[in-house]
Amino acid sequence: MGFQITGAAILLLFYGCYLIKMISQKKKGIKTDQIGIGKTGPVKFIELTMKAATYTVLIVEIASIIFNASFFPMPVRIIGTFVGIAGVAIFTASVLTMQDSWRAGVSKTEKTKLVTRGIYQISRNPAFLGFDLVYISILMMFFNWVLLTASIFAVVMLHLQIVNVEETFLIETFGADYLEYQKKVRRYLGIVPKPKAPL
Repeated sequence: MGFQITGAAILLLFYGCYLIKMISQKKKGIKTDQIGIGKTGPVKFIELTMKAATYTVLIVEIASIIFNASFFPMPVRIIGTFVGIAGVAIFTASVLTMQDSWRAGVSKTEKTKLVTRGIYQISRNPAFLGFDLVYISILMMFFNWVLLTASIFAVVMLHLQIVNVEETFLIETFGADYLEYQKKVRRYLGIVPKPKAPL
């Protein structure tokens, strides 16, 4: 029962953060969910498939929590709890730091800022990292093969969204500023070390 409450709390906090941000932006006339809107070809396909993958994994996560089955021993499930807390914290920090530049999907019609401060100093994509950590967390606590398959599919689609949609959009929109930022901060986590000067 303890893991069920913990797992439910992690999902509630994670998706609650997303919904609160969406409602807050809606009051300001900002449409947060830009997934698939105004897109064509491969970009639209990736965004819509990513959206379907994230909804699917959420349904499987909820079912896994309800049935409370896991092949993993207690220590792994406990570690999963802390991974989930980290995922929620990282995701929340990314949403707060982005302020009104936050969007789900890319929008070529709405002007946003390139945010490189706060948590974005150590991760170019902390929101995606938060998603991945929450997926790993629930998987560690309630492992089953359906959940594993759904989680892997969602992680792959999130990665394709970053590589084939988000980064292309950011380079087109912010040009040299983003390319410079890309040289300093890793895609998921870490600062790129400066090359050593020749002796």
